[in-house]
This record gives sequence, structure tokens and C-alpha cells, in this order.
Amino acid sequence: MKSIGFFKIFSKYPRTFWLANSMELFERWAFYGFFMLFANYLTLSTDTGALGLTQAQKGTIMGVGTSILYLLPVITGAIADRIGFKKTLFIAYSIYFLSFLLMPLSRTFFTVFINYLFLAIGAALFKPVISATIAKTTNEDTSSIGFGIFYMMVNIGAFVGPLVALQFSETAFRMVFYISAVFILVNVVILLFYREPERQAQTDDLWQAIRRIFINIFTALSDVKLVVFLLIVAGFWTMYYQLFFSLSVFITQWVDTGMVYQWLHESWPWLIGKIGSPDGTIKAEYFTNMDALFIITLQLAVSAFVMKWRPLHSIMTGILVSSIGMGLALATQNGFYVIVALLIFGIGEMASSPKITEYIGRIAPKEKVALYMGCSYLPFALGSLMAGKVSGTVYETLADKVGFVNREFAARGIPVPGGITQNELFAKAMSDFQMGSLELNQFLWDKYHPWNIWLVVTAIGVGSALALWIYDRILFSKPKETV
Repeated sequence: MKSIGFFKIFSKYPRTFWLANSMELFERWAFYGFFMLFANYLTLSTDTGALGLTQAQKGTIMGVGTSILYLLPVITGAIADRIGFKKTLFIAYSIYFLSFLLMPLSRTFFTVFINYLFLAIGAALFKPVISATIAKTTNEDTSSIGFGIFYMMVNIGAFVGPLVALQFSETAFRMVFYISAVFILVNVVILLFYREPERQAQTDDLWQAIRRIFINIFTALSDVKLVVFLLIVAGFWTMYYQLFFSLSVFITQWVDTGMVYQWLHESWPWLIGKIGSPDGTIKAEYFTNMDALFIITLQLAVSAFVMKWRPLHSIMTGILVSSIGMGLALATQNGFYVIVALLIFGIGEMASSPKITEYIGRIAPKEKVALYMGCSYLPFALGSLMAGKVSGTVYETLADKVGFVNREFAARGIPVPGGITQNELFAKAMSDFQMGSLELNQFLWDKYHPWNIWLVVTAIGVGSALALWIYDRILFSKPKETV
């Protein structure tokens, strides 16, 4: 496409297209504004305004809730087709808004879990409507760039949301949820100008439609090749979701961010004035948010590099590279190494993630492409569910600092009063063990080896890449396989 054609194409998009992209931007802004901070909010000490839940409880909330979020669109899409896109979006925003307001009032495992499931319903109503709107407001000539714009909005929202939320988290954790609620209200205003795209008239009732959807899904899942691929890819998403479920907790508990703080203070004092904490550290979420920054700046370059690769080759390589990156991020106490590790992780993610959808489309029979694509969310659901287990009970056993301090007290025969906060527990440990904060951290690191968590996460990713190689070379490949 010539440059003049490239710019002219923007005039071909209707107003509804731009409104949908704007709503996607603010929805991702609101969602990731809290989601990137959610793991630490669930598990940090109660005297910081967090909930002080266990890692296992956090894993259950985030794993099950996120899994439901990706499973429900197969049903909510059918609902939207019947009641209308605009009405569905209003319901989704209402659920989002109420959930964000209720979250600071939810202070127990049960109430937070229920509220997060409630929020997942809102997200599940939103997802299929916005994607369908983009599809209905583009055509064969405009869809490629149109969806490129759409995914750019996704990543900009995912990057900016946590940055804004972090500016308010120093005041109080509850402000994070209130800020997300404000941006959902922005979408309500945009919705006033949203024009309903043309929808095909539905001849059957909702229950018949849902029944047909599940029949179609089971029909697609009768293809063993598709099922095996989806199961393997679920392993990749299990590893990927540690970015949100485990990494911020690991950085908060174990990584020395003071070195990065000091370097930025000397090099870019204006920046450290924005992201630094009064104690000379940098919040973990600034590090984990680097992944979105890398995607925004490097996705086009990585996509161009792997453009001519076979999808399976790109997916395998990407999963392997991502596994190395995530493993390195969970294996060090050095903040600079974490940044480099996240760059490696991001490059792998950019090489593999877009190609997964492309591959599903390629292996689908021509008359069943939409049917197969409808199954593309299943690995997200299964992967997030398994990721909850890894970031929950597995992390709690292998890497949880609170658990290690309690084990050390037990080993030394020192009783610990009931009902104390995590910060009070750490203060007692420093006093009773006669160690400073950094000294205690290093002692626990050397004795209990929390970096072992990287072995589990990397093994999942590398195992997925190996399974995909076997899938490609032994089970389903042909001599001149093009997929």
C-alpha cells in the first residue's frame, strides 16, 4: 500500500469504529490500572491498606476469576446479538463501575472473590461486543489496519493504566479502584454517541443460540489436532500469566529496586521524582509494566522479523524465548536484570502470541474458520486457571517470604503472636534475629532459595515449546507442511 493510500484509508472508517477504539482504550486503561496491582493488593500487609491474604488465596481469586472472564464470551456474545450492542455495553459498564466501587469495601477472601467474579462478567460482556463492532465497521480493504489500530489501543491502555494508578496508590490502594471507575464513566459518556452497527436478525431464542454455540464448540473440539494445539498453548499462557499473578509479588518480596532507583536518581532525577517511593525504592508494578512498553515500541519490528516464518516455528521460538525471560525475571534479586529479562520475555511474547491465532485460522477447514476461531479463548481460560495454581500454592511453598519468616521462627522455637500484620512480622524477625531489612532478605534468600520458582515457570514454558515441536515434527506434520 502506498503512503498516500495508507493515510487515505483512515477516512474510510465510520465514527462508530473510532468510538469503539476509544472505548477499548479506556476499558483497558481501567482494567489494567487495577489488574497490574491486584496481586500485591491481595497479599501485602494490611497496615498498607492491602488485604494480607495468602498466596494460595490470591491464586484462587486471580486464576478462577480470570478463567471465567475468558470462558463467558461464548455466551455473552450470543446475548449481545439479541439485546443489542449498545445495551450490552451499558450493562457491562454498570457492572464494571459497581465492582470498582465495591472492591475497596471487600476485605475478606470470599467478598473479594465474589466481587472479582462479578467484574469478570462485566469484562466478558464487553469483549465480544467491541471486537464485533470493529469487525462490522471494517471491510476487506480496511480490516488489516483497523485491527492494527484496535490492538494498539489495547496496549496503550494496558501501559498507561498502571502508570496512572500507581500515582494514586501511594495515597491509598482504594484510590486505584476509584480511578478505574472514573475511566469506566468516560466510556459511558462515549457510549451516548455510539451508533448500533447493523446486526443480523436472530430467528431462534437465546437458549437455542447458546445450545448451538456449545454444539459448535464440541464439533470443533472433535478435531484432535486442534485440541492438542490448544492444550499445548495453554501451557504458554500459564507461564505468561505469571507476569500478573506472581512477578510483582516476587519483585516486592525479593528484588532490590534501590539500585535502579539510585541510577535513575543520578541520571534522570525528574523521572525518579515520578516513579520513586520515599524509601528509595521503585514499586514492582513499574517493572512489570515494562512488558507493555516493549510491545508498543517493538511489536512492529518483531512482527516484521518473523513475518515469513512458519507460524509453528514462530510460536515455538517465541514460547522458548519467553520462558527464558520469565525464568530470569524470577531468578534474581537485581532490578536491572529484571528489566533485561522482561525485554527477553516481551520479544518472545511478540513472536508467539499473534501467530497463535493465525495458526488456528490456517488449520481450520475453510467452512469452519469462524468455528475454530471461537475456540481461541479456551487456552486463555485454561492457562489462567493453571497460572492461579502456580502463583498460589506453588509460589507459597517455594517463594513466599512471609512463609519463610514463619518457618524460621518455628525452626528457632520463637513463638509468633497471632493477628499481627506482615510488616509487624518482619519487624519482629529483624529484632529477634538481629538483622537489618536487607540482611534478613539475603539470609532468607540464601537459606530457602525462593528463586526455585523460576524452575517451575521455565519448565512449563520450555515443556510447552518441546511439546509443540513434537506436535509439529512427529504427530501432525507432513513433508511439505506449510502451517
